[in-house]
Amino acid sequence: MTKQELSEIKKLLTPKNCSITRICGCYVDGEKNKKTELKQAFLALPEEEMFKYFEILRKTLSGTLGKNLLTLDFPLASEEEGGTQEFLLRLRDSKLKDDALLEEFYDRIIANYEYVGNYLILLIHDAYDVPGKTSDGLEMEDASDEVYEYILTCICPVDLSKPGLSYDAAENTFRNRIRDWVVGLPDAGFLFPAFNDRCSDIHSTLYYTKDAEELKEGFVDQLLGCPLPLSAGSQKETFQTLIEETLEETCDIEIVKNIHDKLAEMAEEHKEEPTPLALDKNEVKTILASSGVANEKLEQFDRRYDETAGERTSLLASNIINARTFEVKTPDVVIKVNPERTDLIETRNINGRDCLVIALDGSVMVNGINVRSVPDTTQEEGYE
Repeated sequence: MTKQELSEIKKLLTPKNCSITRICGCYVDGEKNKKTELKQAFLALPEEEMFKYFEILRKTLSGTLGKNLLTLDFPLASEEEGGTQEFLLRLRDSKLKDDALLEEFYDRIIANYEYVGNYLILLIHDAYDVPGKTSDGLEMEDASDEVYEYILTCICPVDLSKPGLSYDAAENTFRNRIRDWVVGLPDAGFLFPAFNDRCSDIHSTLYYTKDAEELKEGFVDQLLGCPLPLSAGSQKETFQTLIEETLEETCDIEIVKNIHDKLAEMAEEHKEEPTPLALDKNEVKTILASSGVANEKLEQFDRRYDETAGERTSLLASNIINARTFEVKTPDVVIKVNPERTDLIETRNINGRDCLVIALDGSVMVNGINVRSVPDTTQEEGYE
């Protein structure tokens, strides 16, 4: 899914545009027991409750594509009778009115979701009459030929509110506040089917995780049956390992700086695109070649990429570099540089020591104090 498609669905989760037909839920305690369930027409909810549910539902569609929002594809086997995708399709088509299907859905989550504490399984059904669009992107409300029918599932922690004092207006005094069980924002959730090309894509789902580094592989495998990509952090570590092992003794600041500059340039050119910039093995190899990596090092790149990342793995540019900064780090010093001015950094060997030299271009501040540049004494001291 693209950012625009994601935004279009999020707009449905507002009072003005709401078309949600039904909401269901199951409250589970820390011992994995079902404590209570809810099921009713969404529009029959009190307005105050409706707003709270909107907040939870919208959060499940919030975040960064490629980090904590992942479009996952179902394997063909999952679409056969008894498969995970086939089950979700039956659940959606039931419009959440089949109690047996709902119970089975709750049971599947409870059996596979690892969480210490109480949580709420919340899901909605909606049917969105997708408006047509003109060539310049304007919506045509009366030109719809597509109905996007979907379910959205959220898994929310339920915790005791914090202890404290509260004001009792009736008694005109302060008392110890009664602690309530409060539903928090979701830790995980998914949209099925995905809304790709502004249409229902029953072969994909959009998965949400609050923690981009905790993808809950076992839960996703058992409930959705979809393979997960590398997490954002794992992609960064994989890329760093790949560069180090490919370049080996030739891995110096200049080449790494060139690679960063090239990736930052590509990210800038791609920033208006609706989908994140993904780089496959050949594209990463091309970046290394254009950054000054020697041919003999590139000859072993393919093997190292397959071993480190996986032959078919793509890496998102936004996950493997921070385009907003360039960092040089030693055990004792950390230097962050504007990525547009990496030309100010160079390495030199001075009196037998490898040194990082930074040109002081313009004013210099140390601990918030403006300081003057040190006079040039290299000629007096015999530096070259």
